[in-house]
Amino acid sequence: MISTITSKGQLTLPKEIRRILNLHSGNKVEFILDADGNVKMVPIKASIKEIKGIVPKPKKTVGLDDMQDAIEKRASSS
Repeated sequence: MISTITSKGQLTLPKEIRRILNLHSGNKVEFILDADGNVKMVPIKASIKEIKGIVPKPKKTVGLDDMQDAIEKRASSS
């Protein structure tokens, strides 16, 4: 499938691609450039606002020193 880039740098995704990816007006996509110079377009399925609250707040906050201690303890036990 081919799409043309406008003078403003915009392009229209072909209807079949939008249908397959279930994309609608206002949806967002991410473009990823890999090491070979290929571009992948990935639909962003959820916004930060939509996923807020999925992971509960921890009962106890952990500081950087605590994290470093846990990492060192785990590394020394391997």
